[in-house]
Amino acid sequence: MPKSTQYASRTPDANGIIHYSDAENATWATLIDRQLPMLQGQVCDEYISALELMDFPRDRIPQLHEVSAVLQDHTGWSVAPVPALINFTRFFELLANRQFPAATFIRTPEELDYLEEPDIFHEVFGHTPLLTDYRFAAFTEAYGKAGLAADKRDHAMLARLFWFTVEFGLISTEAGLRSYGAGIVSSPGELEYALHSDVPERKLFDPLTALRTPYRIDIFQPIYFMLESFDTLFELAQQDLIPLIGKARSLGMFEPTYPLKESA
Repeated sequence: MPKSTQYASRTPDANGIIHYSDAENATWATLIDRQLPMLQGQVCDEYISALELMDFPRDRIPQLHEVSAVLQDHTGWSVAPVPALINFTRFFELLANRQFPAATFIRTPEELDYLEEPDIFHEVFGHTPLLTDYRFAAFTEAYGKAGLAADKRDHAMLARLFWFTVEFGLISTEAGLRSYGAGIVSSPGELEYALHSDVPERKLFDPLTALRTPYRIDIFQPIYFMLESFDTLFELAQQDLIPLIGKARSLGMFEPTYPLKESA
């Protein structure tokens, strides 16, 4: 996550409603109308089914209480409005309490294709559908609890586990390789790249390896991890992740497979 942002989240009124402008709603409409046709055959069936459950409006940004109502019915989760940037501790606290943090701003038309900060399209369209799946929801909750229990020096390492699953995970299906990570399903460029490019390496998911693998947020990923099933995440949610984090720390981080970012 970037350390600073040009965006400011929108504050709900006394009734919990955020009053978006016509231009902001038009940006949502552009993003969702562009992304929906790309999903079939490239995104896993679990996400497609979950997206149908969410039934997002096409012409306006959904209100968070509308999203929360669907999640509550299925797994007891909700969505919490947050500033554009929050620290690790707050992030873990929310997840541990079955609340997914969502920055309430939407990107400008000038950054339609990519921005480093997660906006409401990424958060709502990318992340919330799969929280209706009990396996995915259990893993996300367990991840938050592990973050609260972990030493602060391990927060960055733990972020890699989230990155390579919830954000940029792939999954093997009978129909072929599919995506499920929010950073992929909400991005037309990365969706094509992650599944069809010959450039990135695709590895069978192993949590210890994921914890030790560095990443950059501002490039297409050089490495993706593939699940065999969401049952893998559910099983991981039943484990104590703290010893795994300790083992990853003792083994050390892998060398980056991407060029280092030049400092300003």
